[in-house]
Amino acid sequence: MAELRKTALFPAHEKYKGKVVDYAGWALPVQFEGIVAEHEAVRNAAGLFDVSHMGEVEIKGAQAGEYVQNLVTNDVSVLNDNQILYTFMCYPHGGIVDDLLVYKFTNNHYFLVINAGNVEKDYKWMKDNVGTYDIEMRNLSDDVSELALQGPKAQEILQGLTDTDLSEIGFFYCKRDVNIAGANCLISRTGYTGEDGFEIYLDHKDAEAVWDKIMEAGQEKGIKAAGLGARDTLRFEATLPLYGNELGEDITPLEAGFGMFVKLNKANFIGKEALQKQKEEGLKRKIVGFEMEENGIPRHGYDVLSNGTMIGFVTTGYFSPTLKINIGLAMVDIAYAELGTPLEIQIRKKALKAKVVSKKFYSKNYKK
Repeated sequence: MAELRKTALFPAHEKYKGKVVDYAGWALPVQFEGIVAEHEAVRNAAGLFDVSHMGEVEIKGAQAGEYVQNLVTNDVSVLNDNQILYTFMCYPHGGIVDDLLVYKFTNNHYFLVINAGNVEKDYKWMKDNVGTYDIEMRNLSDDVSELALQGPKAQEILQGLTDTDLSEIGFFYCKRDVNIAGANCLISRTGYTGEDGFEIYLDHKDAEAVWDKIMEAGQEKGIKAAGLGARDTLRFEATLPLYGNELGEDITPLEAGFGMFVKLNKANFIGKEALQKQKEEGLKRKIVGFEMEENGIPRHGYDVLSNGTMIGFVTTGYFSPTLKINIGLAMVDIAYAELGTPLEIQIRKKALKAKVVSKKFYSKNYKK
């Protein structure tokens, strides 16, 4: 087996007694103190995550904006400098290459943040679709560490480590060259937990020191080191998708319920024709929320049934630490997507009762 890759924060994982697992070829902590404790810390105070495994690609050049506009489903032309956009890259058939964030620094300079498990595939896709666009592209994934400080006390904790007024960074905006505890950082405010918070991109050599300073600054405010387990339960409660679960090559953004990030009025983008056709013809399946009515925890990949007939599959399922109930997301045939529709979830050898509910499990608390 290939040796797992380690982030610059691996010594911090050991120092804070993280339980390290293999995640997309990376040695990353699934938890420190415990998933529920870390989840609750993010909801009530703050949690600090190592997300250095994420990929980053820089695009510069006279036609950088036009290139990115053709590459993604959302409308890049509406962005101000230092504004960020959530979007998808799609295949010509409408399936998803990846979901990503597009940071616009200037008209000629963009920074794309992509999923860890997809870096090689995504970068090849981007290069294969450069065509005649006048751009330069660099994969910065191996050169950048990233910390995510999330929770209602995130700004208060981080503000003590910088002279930059963090309240001036709006939701889905970024600021470059911010000094955090002596390190030069790119800071953004997007989040993947349903809470306010910041992403901090910095040089590997500074990562561990900044991690320690943030943990120190947040000690009396309830901060906890947080792992991948809490990151997944948090994003799931906030109905934020995960590639490989709600998103994939055989799932379109429309089926996943993210049509608001697909701008079919744009001149063109890869996959537009297929998505336009799917919208016109109507969806045959879609992702819904569900709540268990019998005692059982749904898991990714479990079958969804109606009167014993398979009608779909669970994309994500958990016991919700915030709501204290068993809930999930599932891809189901469109006839079973209405709120209140009874379902059964095949959990081991039993088909347990569930019903379709709103996907808005948790009200997000982002900075307005």
